[in-house]
Amino acid sequence: IRVIGVIEGQLITRSETALMKVVNSQVVSDIHRDLLKLVIVNRYQPARPAIAFVRGFGFHSGAIASTVAHDSHNIIAVGVDDQDLKAAINAVIGSSGGLSVVSGHNDIQLLPLPVAGLMSTESCQIVGKQYAELDLAAKQLGCVLRAPFMTLSFLALLVIPSLKLSDRGLFDGEKFEFVDLFV
Repeated sequence: IRVIGVIEGQLITRSETALMKVVNSQVVSDIHRDLLKLVIVNRYQPARPAIAFVRGFGFHSGAIASTVAHDSHNIIAVGVDDQDLKAAINAVIGSSGGLSVVSGHNDIQLLPLPVAGLMSTESCQIVGKQYAELDLAAKQLGCVLRAPFMTLSFLALLVIPSLKLSDRGLFDGEKFEFVDLFV
């Protein structure tokens, strides 16, 4: 399949391919090769989630989700299994937007961003403290990136090469066209 390759500290990504692990006829994450499921859920109309895979986060467990996802600000999430992804996504839906970290299906940390899924009504001190706690929690999942949520948010910005994900599927920013997940 096509895989989005994250580059530390960069907005651009690599377009990679990988043979994926299949369990019960489903393509699944492979933490040993740092291949994690990436999901976009449309916030504006009912639609099936868009699914791809990404390399570069380094998670050994858990998931993170965010409604800060340039340019459309749909929900974007990355994680090691469907249960953690679902919990992370449902946490931000339940708070009308925000950032979440799930480590184990029931251990959820959340920074609510109820104003359009982008802003908080809390003070900058409270938001800063909550964001720092979420950043640390993401790194405790094994994340090797300096800014996991910032990296995640730009994986949905289609105009920056090379491979990105939108609610309509994988987009090749160099060819400027949608491409199939399976090569």
